[in-house]
Amino acid sequence: MRVAVVILNWNGKSFLEKFLPSVISNSIGANIYVADNASSDGSLDYLKENYPIVKLIDNGENLGFAGGYNKALEKLDEAFFVLLNSDVEVTTNWLEPIVQLFDSDSNIAACQPKILSYHDKSCFEYAGAAGGFIDKFGYPFCRGRVFDTLEKDNGQYDSVEEILWATGACLFIRSKVYKELGGLDADFFAHMEEIDLCWRIKRAGYSIKVQPASVVYHVGGGTLSKSNPFKTFLNFRNGLELLAKNLPKNQLVPKLFIRMLLDGVAAFKFLFSGQGNDFLAVIHAHFGFYGRLRKTLGKRTGNYVSVKGQYRGNIVLDYFLKGRKKFSDLPSDKF
Repeated sequence: MRVAVVILNWNGKSFLEKFLPSVISNSIGANIYVADNASSDGSLDYLKENYPIVKLIDNGENLGFAGGYNKALEKLDEAFFVLLNSDVEVTTNWLEPIVQLFDSDSNIAACQPKILSYHDKSCFEYAGAAGGFIDKFGYPFCRGRVFDTLEKDNGQYDSVEEILWATGACLFIRSKVYKELGGLDADFFAHMEEIDLCWRIKRAGYSIKVQPASVVYHVGGGTLSKSNPFKTFLNFRNGLELLAKNLPKNQLVPKLFIRMLLDGVAAFKFLFSGQGNDFLAVIHAHFGFYGRLRKTLGKRTGNYVSVKGQYRGNIVLDYFLKGRKKFSDLPSDKF
């Protein structure tokens, strides 16, 4: 079989019970794996008893999203990997349009479907929507989602397009490219690691696409809720490491400096909004970044060039000061 659908699980038995049947019934012709990060909720026993068709990979410890997938995928040899969150409902014909897109162009290394909200299927979902981008300071946004503004899906983003990053909630990737580039950065643990991998993919000369003919529905926040300060810590620390690893050398210091100032503004916004734990999480994230800076800079490899899909504007100013709340509001000449 050419496709390996790999679900990383950590105490997600309830999601497996709810969503695994849709994956099995709509993924005929693919191998389905569940890679388990030392769950304690009986997930593995449940799968062994109820889904013998699913291949189990026991990671033996909680390696996070990045490390868990790296360990699970290292011995698989299918042509395409699908990294699928356990809280995703897939639809009929979700695999075929993307596999066909890969087959049409050997330079396409990664792809994502259209991601809609499981709780409101008329809306895009936060983590990926209709394809991801970053601005010049590394802030991520999507077609269909800028910061917390989620658009209704009216078919406005139904074209196949080049993007900068494909969401880790449902990431299709050529296995040879995943292994060639060393997979996800396990030091990220979780959050932003797929953006880092996709940026490295683009710097290596490959393309990344969104294929909206494939549709899935994502719950979101299944492992860490959006309000969890640890999630805030990971997003801010990993956002800085993302830039430190991937920016061209002449942009590294000025853009990191401005990003740190913007992070400071965000931290005090948390504080004045009564979110003291998130304020502290941003501070800890910066110290975490400083503590690993030498190691992070040691990972700088490959070509450092501007890549298609990076927005040359400042999404923070566009959104909060200029009122550009939707992807379609952004000036197209800055992409």
